[in-house]
Amino acid sequence: MKNGKMQKYEIVIYWDNQDKIYVAEVPELAGCMAHGKTQIEAVKNINEAVELWLETAREFGDEIPEPRQHRLAA
Repeated sequence: MKNGKMQKYEIVIYWDNQDKIYVAEVPELAGCMAHGKTQIEAVKNINEAVELWLETAREFGDEIPEPRQHRLAA
């Protein structure tokens, strides 16, 4: 959270046919990925991963990118 507000990063979710899981990633946060047996579980896990990513970046003084705030084209 930044200033008490949850950051709103784009989350990409896809099915991994090899491992039979949903994978969620946040393209703006390098290496920030999570997975789950369901889409809901993947989203829950990626939200936790984002918080850990941000916490670690703050701890090490790394730059934290601002959310892009754009929508995918339809």
